[in-house]
Amino acid sequence: MTRIETGSCFCGSITAEMHGDPFWICSDHDDDCRKAIGSPLTVWVGYRPAQFRLLTGTPKTFSRTRGVLRTFCADCGTSIAYLDQGLPEELYVTIGFFDHPERFPPQAHAYWDMKLPWVEFRDDLPRVGRYSRRRDPAVGNPADR
Repeated sequence: MTRIETGSCFCGSITAEMHGDPFWICSDHDDDCRKAIGSPLTVWVGYRPAQFRLLTGTPKTFSRTRGVLRTFCADCGTSIAYLDQGLPEELYVTIGFFDHPERFPPQAHAYWDMKLPWVEFRDDLPRVGRYSRRRDPAVGNPADR
């Protein structure tokens, strides 16, 4: 039986299903995501785009960095997902969008070098200084675009 997870924005106008298991779950400490999400960090849950099925609503898109597209609810502001040309076939859904976020324990910390000094963790997860995923070198890093 295929795993199906559901998600919705705060006001409920955008809903989606994610089919199958995520391939990567990571606590992200970078400043770009911190600004976009409005939190000291977020947990990104990685799926293939084909695993994500929008049920209701139409997310608004925003891009501050060439090649990076963020989606969110235009009504309530809930962050939904993140796409990056440097990570083809990877869609990252933010933990706050899921109806059952407790089902997604992180596997690592990314951008550990940007972690706020007062945020502490007692876990033994890998701490990666920058990106935790292998990027397409032809596209480059978002910070360099």
